[in-house]
Amino acid sequence: MPTRALLTYSDYAALPDDGRRYELHHGELSVTPAPGTRHQEAIVNLIGLLLQHVRSRGLGKVFVAPTDCILSNVTVVQPDILYVATDRQTIISERGIEGAPTLVVEVLSPSTAHLDRGRKMSKSSRFPTATGGRGMGGGGRQFVRSACGRVTVPGLASAARTAWSR
Repeated sequence: MPTRALLTYSDYAALPDDGRRYELHHGELSVTPAPGTRHQEAIVNLIGLLLQHVRSRGLGKVFVAPTDCILSNVTVVQPDILYVATDRQTIISERGIEGAPTLVVEVLSPSTAHLDRGRKMSKSSRFPTATGGRGMGGGGRQFVRSACGRVTVPGLASAARTAWSR
């Protein structure tokens, strides 16, 4: 059986800008289709809530996919939404977020739920989060759930339930 070569961030950065969503999971390349409209609508609604809350209180910065979250030289993911608290903004670079963000939101879609719940969650759980636990988030119709429990943004109530219009 042939040995697979592990890809690195340099290999990842050299991929074509062809509209596909690439991620690198411990050296393995993952390609997913563009999200559907319901998925995107949920992200837009969540971004609206989170961005307004974070900006109005000066709590940090919010990013949306495609933003590289560089967890190591062989693990680069593009979560749907990323939040980096003010006291952690040194991890923000021109390349992306270099380390575990304060908060990650993944909206699950039927076509990619197996990846988000499976390989992505499993491999991401090896990286410490800003709250000291492990995991990168996930959780379907809940705002955020991670291996370290709920991650909160100060003062933000569970208004995220309104993100799903159906």
